[in-house]
Amino acid sequence: MGSALEYYDFFIYGSAAALIFPDVFFDESDPANATLLSLATFGVAYAARPVGALFLGHYGDRLGRKKIMVFTLMLMGLSTFAIGCLPTREQVGTLAPVLLVLCRVLQGISAAGEQASANSMTLEHAPRGRRGYYTSFTINGTQAGQLLATLAFIPVAALPDDVLLSWGWRVPFWLSVVVAVVGYLIRRNLGETPAFEEQAATEGVARMPLAVLLRDHWADVLRVVGGALIASVSTIFTVWALAYATSDAVDIDRSDMLWVGALANLVALGAIPLWADLSDRIGRRPVFLVGAVGSAGMMFAYLWAVSSGSYPLILLLGILTFGVVYSAANGVWPAFYGEMFPTRVRLSGTAVGTQIGFAVAGFAVTFAARIAGPDGDRWTAVALFTALLCVPPVFAALSARETHDVPADRLGLPASPAGIGEGSSVAAGDCQGR
Repeated sequence: MGSALEYYDFFIYGSAAALIFPDVFFDESDPANATLLSLATFGVAYAARPVGALFLGHYGDRLGRKKIMVFTLMLMGLSTFAIGCLPTREQVGTLAPVLLVLCRVLQGISAAGEQASANSMTLEHAPRGRRGYYTSFTINGTQAGQLLATLAFIPVAALPDDVLLSWGWRVPFWLSVVVAVVGYLIRRNLGETPAFEEQAATEGVARMPLAVLLRDHWADVLRVVGGALIASVSTIFTVWALAYATSDAVDIDRSDMLWVGALANLVALGAIPLWADLSDRIGRRPVFLVGAVGSAGMMFAYLWAVSSGSYPLILLLGILTFGVVYSAANGVWPAFYGEMFPTRVRLSGTAVGTQIGFAVAGFAVTFAARIAGPDGDRWTAVALFTALLCVPPVFAALSARETHDVPADRLGLPASPAGIGEGSSVAAGDCQGR
C-alpha cells in the first residue's frame, strides 16, 4: 500500500510530461522540441536514481529498511506537491523548467530508496518457497500507483485546454499531500525484518556496505544492471507511446489513451502475482526470460497498432503487451535480484544495480523521441530500439544462478558441498562481522 501511494506521486509526472508540460514549461513555438525536452525531464529522475541508490542503499543496510522507507515517502510527497505549485514558463521564463528539473531529481532520489527497501523488507519476511509471490506485491504496489496516477489524469485530461493548462493539471500533484500522510500512517508502525535484526545482533552490519558489495558481488551487480534494462519497455509504453498516439501523426484522444494504460495496469495487478507464483515453482530464470523475450516482440505489435490508429487494436495489444507479457519479468525481478545478495548488502546491491539500469530506461524515452524523427512517426525504429534494450536482460538471466529454492540464510553465498543452493561468487568471509 505504501509503495502504491508513493508511486502515484512518481508516475503522475509521466502523464504530465507527455500531455501537459510541453505547453506549460517549454517553448510552444517549437512543439517537437518542446515535447523532446519535456520527455527529457522525465528521464532526469532516472538519472538521479543511481545517486539515491548509493546514499540510501548504504544507510538502509546500516540503519534498517524501515527508516529509509519512511524518509523516501516524505521526500516523494513534498517534491511532487512542489511540482504542482511551480510557476510556468510564461510567468518566470527559463527558471520554470529549472525548478521542474530540481523537483524531478528529488523524486528520483526518493524512488531509488523506496523500491529497494520495500523489496528487501518483503523478501526478508517471506517464507521459503513463497519469496517470489510475496515480493511481487511490492511491484503490484508500483502498478497500483501507476494505475491511480493514470486514473487521476483521465478526468483532468478531459478539461478544456485553457482550464487544463492553467490549473487543472496541478490537482493530481496537490493530492500528493494526502498520499504522503496516508503512507506515513501505514509505515510508522512497521517492524524491522528478522533477517536484518539477526544480522545486526550476531555478525554486525557492514561499516561500508558499498565497498563490500563492489569487492565481493560486482558480477551480480552487473547482472542486475543488465536485467533492469527491461524497464525500458515500461517507460516507452507508458510515456513515448502515449505522446506518439496523441500527436498529430495518429491523433487518438488523450483520455482514450490514458484508459489503455489504466486497463493494462489493472490486468497487470492480476498477472504479476500469478507469474511470481509460477517462478516459485519452476524458477526465476524461465519466467523472467518469457517476459524479456516476449516484450521485445510484443512492442512491435503494440506500436504497429498505435500507428494504425485503430483503438480496439491498441487496447487489445496494449493489455497483452504491458498487462500480461511484460508482467512476467516485472513480477519476478524483485525476488530474482534480491536473492543474488546476502542480507548485509542486499539493499545496496538491489538499489545500485536496478537504479543504474533504470537510469538508462528513463532516458530511453528521450532517445525514442529522437529516433522517431521530426514528425515522431518512425515507430519501427522505436520498436527495434526497445527490442535491443531487451537483449541485456536475456543475457543477465541466462548467466544468473537459480535461487528460488535456496534457503534464506544461504542467499548470496557459495553453493554448499551438499548442493543446498547456488550463491554468488562472494567469498564466504562476507557473512562474518567486520
